[in-house]
Amino acid sequence: MEMIVPARVVLVLAAVVLGCAYQATRPPPPAILGAPGGPPVTSPRVRLKDGRHLAYREAGVDRKTAKYKEIAEELGIYLLYFDRAGYGDSDANPKRRLKSDATDVEELADALHFGDKFYVVGISMGGYTAWSCLNYIPRRLAGVALVVPAVNYWWPLPVNVSRTAYGKLDVRDRRTFWIAHHMPSLFYAWLTQKWFRMSPIVRGEPDAFTEKDLEILTELRRKERESGLVDPAKATQQGTYESLCRDLTILFGTWEFDPTKIKNPFPDGEGVVSIWQGYEDKIVRVEIQRYVAQKLPWIRYHEHPVAGHALPNMDGVGDEIIRELLLGETPRGLQSELDG
Repeated sequence: MEMIVPARVVLVLAAVVLGCAYQATRPPPPAILGAPGGPPVTSPRVRLKDGRHLAYREAGVDRKTAKYKEIAEELGIYLLYFDRAGYGDSDANPKRRLKSDATDVEELADALHFGDKFYVVGISMGGYTAWSCLNYIPRRLAGVALVVPAVNYWWPLPVNVSRTAYGKLDVRDRRTFWIAHHMPSLFYAWLTQKWFRMSPIVRGEPDAFTEKDLEILTELRRKERESGLVDPAKATQQGTYESLCRDLTILFGTWEFDPTKIKNPFPDGEGVVSIWQGYEDKIVRVEIQRYVAQKLPWIRYHEHPVAGHALPNMDGVGDEIIRELLLGETPRGLQSELDG
């Protein structure tokens, strides 16, 4: 027996389906920090020129007496950690771009009276903020360390480099990054859907890490819980869209500049720019890192033969990163020359 469905009913059903699909692509408004019912603000913050606030945390010696002002610990100096726009206690920025991340860093440094120049360390996703600083505010930099910095598979790269690196990713990662690049308006819907398995990298699943990574990160998280200084849930308290979603669509979008064409900010050798990479890293592939370093010979490139993405948390590595950044010391035990 056949069922006859009136055309207008089909049209109504189609409209409902399309309406639901459209709503799925529209993220909810961000949670307003400090507002009734919103997340409380528990960090010190500075007010930026556009009215937003940027949150930060200080450590080390007092910044008024510190010899160096940067992000690090080993030398007992002043340390500054900050929440990028949309994360933690930093207000979301609906106009966020690569350049705005760099100007946020500059305004924060000025608000805290860092002086004319300061050091920047960008780790993992923070790597693209470090690239932005090199491109947009090079005159303010005393040195930069890019540590397992995130890469964009749609940078202007040779096909063999991008294809090799991209092909090593899990298919779920490739699918997610492809959507972030080609269909950013749908990325929030993809990030929150339940039908297909999500990227192991985005979800922070064990598949995204080496066994050594997992050992290091497990111990690190234990120490963070004991210290009470870090609350992982706080990072995305304003909503996934304003934090993770914006991060990934900016990282994998079309960049406003080509990192491989950045000019040396220290032509007279007065500062150091370095890249630190683990050969076994499953999140940031070594092929692209090597290519970028080859195109920018003024960057010091260091590759650890057995490290993964947890390279900066390995014993002694953080010390070497900071010693090279501040003192120009050559690290020991790492490959500092690119393979021929």
